[in-house]
This record gives sequence, structure tokens and C-alpha cells, in this order.
Amino acid sequence: MSLPVIVIGAGIGGLAAAVALAARGERVVVLERAATPGGKMRQLAIGDARIDGGPTVFTMRWVFDELFREAGTRLEDHLQLQRVDILARHSWVQGGQLDLFADVARSAEAIAAFAGPADARGYRDFVARAQRTYQALEAPFIRAERPSPVSLVARAGLGGAAKLLATQPFASLWTAIGEHFKDPRLRQLFGRYATYVGSSPFMAPATLMLIAHVEQAGVWLVEGGMHRVAQALAGLAEDLGARLRYDAEVTEVLVEGGRVAGIRLKDGETLKARAVIVNADVSALAAGRLGPSVVQAVSAVPRAKRSLSAVTWAMHVSTTGFPLVRHNVFFSRDYAREFSELTKQMRLPTEPTVYVCAQDRGDDDAARAGAERLLILVNAPARGDFRPFEPAALAAVEAGAFAVLERCGLRVERDPAREIRTTPTEFEALFPATGGALYGQAVHGWQATFNRPASRTRLPGLYVAGGSAHPGAGVPMATLSGRLAAAAVLEGR
Repeated sequence: MSLPVIVIGAGIGGLAAAVALAARGERVVVLERAATPGGKMRQLAIGDARIDGGPTVFTMRWVFDELFREAGTRLEDHLQLQRVDILARHSWVQGGQLDLFADVARSAEAIAAFAGPADARGYRDFVARAQRTYQALEAPFIRAERPSPVSLVARAGLGGAAKLLATQPFASLWTAIGEHFKDPRLRQLFGRYATYVGSSPFMAPATLMLIAHVEQAGVWLVEGGMHRVAQALAGLAEDLGARLRYDAEVTEVLVEGGRVAGIRLKDGETLKARAVIVNADVSALAAGRLGPSVVQAVSAVPRAKRSLSAVTWAMHVSTTGFPLVRHNVFFSRDYAREFSELTKQMRLPTEPTVYVCAQDRGDDDAARAGAERLLILVNAPARGDFRPFEPAALAAVEAGAFAVLERCGLRVERDPAREIRTTPTEFEALFPATGGALYGQAVHGWQATFNRPASRTRLPGLYVAGGSAHPGAGVPMATLSGRLAAAAVLEGR
């Protein structure tokens, strides 16, 4: 019997790799140190309530449709999805409230009423530009295994190269947005897309506007929460013959004769493998968390280049005063100051922008009686491993965050017994060697997108998948990374 492919980590990238490999008849063993699948797509328990404590947005459905189809089944047979009309509701401390809709015409009408007809025209131009950017990058970059600036242009061809140049990769996202919107609040709104990959809009390349197109193409709600996506993939992998082992922590990747030979678990058990896919942050490899033999397999992510972390509060409490929908953003007054504090001063922001995911809501913003499930998030520097935040600093950002909500009209009836706070230090414990960074390396500057490792590492037989690998952070991108890793393993068979 042939040796199995071992996948370390049952995050979304590892699960996607397991499904793709098992669907091709490969023997697959997935080893997860936690008691459940999901990785960052974790679920927190507060009493009887189950709250998504990680990703909250389901986009790029085609990625999952393709994966399930390759496995001989259909996505809709495993997950119940509902497309939302309201992509997000936005509010500003200095005044104003604006919804973005799945319908571009409705969004343009709302923007015209909010900021005037010129910015409504700017919005339509921005949407078209975001679509062109996505279309220019999907085939030669997002779907490609090992893109480089040279290969990107080569894959795109002569006509495609012109389209790539038109995406203005050397301009910042903030500068590009300024070409479309005069109202500073709208610049904040669309600049926030950089934070989807843990980056600053003032330092991220203009190509990240493609995220706007991704959302415009569809945002879905998952019945049972985002954790159900991980559960569905884990179940599908097992149906295809993969073996999933939980509470199984890998401490070392074993190497013999210059290539991967297997792994060693924390309890001393060893398992042989013909290939190993590491679905963990690549920093864990470079830091020696999986043994000395694989340290040189990938390049370390310098602290200064880490993506953002977060401080989050998972809650099951009552709210009043603001008509919440599923996704809500409450903006600070000074975005430049906020990101200077986050990225240059490496401190928690004085007045943070706050994201609230109201997980019992969809498009219906009617007042609710009783407790509802919330995930509240503010961005934070990823320094949980070398300079943890003092209690006073955490108390200050907490006060600032809930003050922003209050100023925008949202009152949260807090109850310490009904909430769970997670800081960069706790995220570091969950995802070692990251400092709490949730998105791998920050996408700052045009070259950053090419600095993530591809599926194949420098060590034969060792592959990587997840949000810190190509093509990038986020649930669909991490899923694609798993498919790319599986394809690389099959090619190397």
C-alpha cells in the first residue's frame, strides 16, 4: 500500500487539499491539534449560543462550487446558502449612514443621496474598474501556482499585459480611490477593503480594489454559520476516504535523504508519508515549530511585514438604538491617524473603526427582543509574541471601540459572563509564530503579492496551504491554496 499524503492542520486550506486529493483516490491523513476542524474558522460557545469567531463573509462561491464538483457532488447538497441584498451597513462618528447593495444601481442611488451625484458617478466608474482589475488577475495570478511579475505578464499575453498595467499596481489603494470619490467618508468605506487582507489602505496596492468586485459578485449567508463550511468539507473529505484525526498535534516534520519522510506527533508517534502539506502559517515553519529540518523550506515573515491582528469580542447580548444588519462597519473620524498607529507606531488605535457581525440577522434590520449573537472586531498590530498589550492599553481600545458604537447610536447591553475577548496574544497561541497576524504577510507595496510562498517549498515533498500562502488571505483564497497544493502533490507523484 502506498504511503499517504499527510495534511497538518484542518483549516480551510488543509481541508480543501484533503478533499481534492481524496477525490483523486489518494490516501490522505489530516492531523489537527484542535478538537474540531476550521482553524481560523472557529466557533465559540457562550451558553447555548454558538458564535463564529473568525471569518464571517462567504464570497467567491465558484471556488466552492468547483471543489465540490471535483469531488463528485454539489455544494448545495452540503450547505444552505442565502444571498444577501445588503452587502454592509456603514456609519460614521461624524455623521451619516450608508448601505451598499448587491445591486449596483441601488448603491449608486444611495451614494447620490449620501454624497451627491458626482460621487455616485465615481462609484459606477470604481465598480467597473474593480471588475476589470479582477478579470485581469484571475487567470494569470489568482489561479496560477507560482506567479512572479515576469510569469504574470507572460501568462496574460500582449493584450493581457496592457490590462495588467491598467490596474495601476504601483499606485496605492488610497490614491486610486481618491480618483473616484470626493467625500472622505466614501474613501474610508472603499479603503477598508485593504483590511480584508490585514493591510493598510495607505500602503496597499490599487489592485486590492478587486475585493470590491468580489463582494459585488455575491455575498452569502451560511445556514449554521461559517463554521459549517469547515464541517462540510471535513465530512466530505471523510466520505471520500480521508482520515481526520483531532487532538493530534504535530511537533516535527521528518526528513530523510533530502526529502520529506513523515511526521512526529507530540506524544511521540511517528507516521510515514510520501508528501506533507502544512496548513499553518508559514511563519511556524520558518520559526522551527515543526522541527529544525524544515526551517529553510520557506522564508520567514519579518515582524515589520506581518499583517494586522485584531481584538475581538464574541457576545450573546441585547442591543438597541441602531438598525443592525448582518455586516456593519462603524468608522473612526481619522483614518490616517488610525492606520499610522496600527502600522507605524505598532499600537492600538485611539479611536478604532469597529466591525460588527450580527449573526442572527440578514437584511432584516428590525429591532430584536432578547440576546443576539455578535462578533465585534477592531484591528490591532501583530505583536502578541514579543510585546503583548498591557491591560491598560486593552481597556483603552475597548472603551474607544464601544464609544464609537455609542456615538453611532448602537448600545450594547454588556454582560461579562456573556462575552469572550480575544487579543493578539491569544491569536498567537492559536496560530503560533505569527504574533497574532491573521492574514500572513501584509500586502504593502506592489511586490508583496509575489512574496507569499507558492504551494511547493524548497524541500521536496513539503507543500504549504492556507492564508499565508499564495494566492492570499480570506476563505476563498485559502481554499484555492489547498487546491493548488493538492495539484502540486499530484504532479509530483
